[in-house]
Amino acid sequence: MRVIVVSDTHRSISNFLEKVKTMDKPDLILHLGDYTNDGDRIEEDLGINVIKVKGNGDFASIYNEDEILEIRGKRVFLTHGHNYGVYYSNDRLYYKGLEVEADIVLYGHTHIPEIIQEENMIIMNPGSPTRPRGRDMKPTFGLLEITDKIVASIVEI
Repeated sequence: MRVIVVSDTHRSISNFLEKVKTMDKPDLILHLGDYTNDGDRIEEDLGINVIKVKGNGDFASIYNEDEILEIRGKRVFLTHGHNYGVYYSNDRLYYKGLEVEADIVLYGHTHIPEIIQEENMIIMNPGSPTRPRGRDMKPTFGLLEITDKIVASIVEI
């Protein structure tokens, strides 16, 4: 299963949409907050189901702050990350992943892309397609290929 992971779109999705339209069509898109309304717009434009969690900027959002999904037998924990102190450390996020028996932990909030392999768990932040931060300052999103194994990558726009 091919899954795109995006976070922190902040009301600007045109570059993200253009890039996704040049790729093989994903089966699912996960939006990790800070403008869940963008997730609704992505779903309408691409005709692909978008599962959303709300971030610290989604004050009136109807979505949950955390979600747990099963995808191809893999347990996926979604959060924006602001409730787990991700600017300081991934420790709380890692322990939450252990608590919910996640194979994949997805978070945003920092706008800095990263993929960490912790024992049997992948922790991924897709960065931001509109307001990148970090060393490279490039707009990004994440891609997961989930079969009997998990391949995680960061896609630059």
